[in-house]
Amino acid sequence: MTAWDTQRPPSPELIKDCVHCGFCLPTCPSYVAFGEEMDSPRGRILLMRVGHEEGEKLSLPMLQHFDRCLGCMACVTACPSGVQYDRLIEQVRPQLERNGPRTPAERRYRRAIFALFTHPGRLRAVVPALAADSRLGVGRRLAALIGRRFPASKMKALMTLAPRVPISATTRRLATVTPPAPGREKRGRIALMQGCINRVLFGDVNAATVRVLAAEGYEVHAPRRPRCCGALQLHSGFEPEALGLAKETIEAYEDFDAIAVNVAGCGSAMKDYGHLLADDPQWSERARAFSAKVKDVHEVLASDPPQAARHPLELTVAYHDACHLAHAQGVRKPPRELLTGIPGLTLVEPKEWEICCGSAGIYNLTQPEAAAKLGARKAANLAATGAQAIAAANPGCALQITAHMADAVPVYHPMTLLDASIRGVQP
Repeated sequence: MTAWDTQRPPSPELIKDCVHCGFCLPTCPSYVAFGEEMDSPRGRILLMRVGHEEGEKLSLPMLQHFDRCLGCMACVTACPSGVQYDRLIEQVRPQLERNGPRTPAERRYRRAIFALFTHPGRLRAVVPALAADSRLGVGRRLAALIGRRFPASKMKALMTLAPRVPISATTRRLATVTPPAPGREKRGRIALMQGCINRVLFGDVNAATVRVLAAEGYEVHAPRRPRCCGALQLHSGFEPEALGLAKETIEAYEDFDAIAVNVAGCGSAMKDYGHLLADDPQWSERARAFSAKVKDVHEVLASDPPQAARHPLELTVAYHDACHLAHAQGVRKPPRELLTGIPGLTLVEPKEWEICCGSAGIYNLTQPEAAAKLGARKAANLAATGAQAIAAANPGCALQITAHMADAVPVYHPMTLLDASIRGVQP
């Protein structure tokens, strides 16, 4: 008996790749937040190895150290030995959910997060309350009151992160098919993954993305199902649900020329379906073929010369690297190329680009204290650039940064800025 069951335990061969050099330490946000060796990638890899030893059990301290990992993959970018920490932590997470010593309350809380945020219909039902709070600010005042007594409260985190959403979010929908803009050379038939949170709370970003793709000559399809790609569940260890949603997503999107994604976390998960379903004989080939067609929307647009004219936006913008875009997908150059292609826009870079903002899927809801430290650190670095606006290609990052910025600096998706430039309007 060991700490790991026999269903895809962390690979001993991958564990051996780590030489414990320490290059990962300064880039690891949980090591920055906690300052503990076991809260670093090499410390967790050591715990994975220990977990394979006879008689070991998945203890509460082990669970806590793994839970403190944001899954940002900055260590993968920094590692000179090519350690596949992304694969290792992906194998550990389901083990924690199956066998970890969680309390019933903690399990219910995690289930409740997925029961709401990965269901667009349920999210639309809470939009009226969010819209009212946007006008009255009751939730933020309550969050401040709760924070005085319980500074690391999960309820405070939920209220602080609540976005400002218009009431129109209850009814707005994307067209199922949007043709290329008139006069454009047609570049292909592409699908946009709408996402679960994005389509409701950031529907304006999806609409801007469709307009930009159409302006560049793409026929854009926006299927309404499945409701979710499974990214949040996959990155949190809820493997059965993640696998089910992955299969639904493949079925819905595999016939398109390409699948464009404007949410960093979703793109990371969808590009990983080929690996996730590699052991399933019925799905492995389809998953590999599907993942090969998934592209971040910045990759799609940067692959060809622009067709649509750009109008000036006189704006200084700080670019924030979403971890699942920069580290997990390795996409850093295309967003910058697209933004610097906007006349009048000045792009500035914050310090510590590689360190996570603390959003990390549901991390800021399950580890609010560490997430708040990282959020404040990221906000300070962005504010120090003196930028008038921030560009971030992930909804979780946008919520986290907004919550921790001392001054009201707008956070835009790059597609929002690009759309504004093409249409000749202010964002």
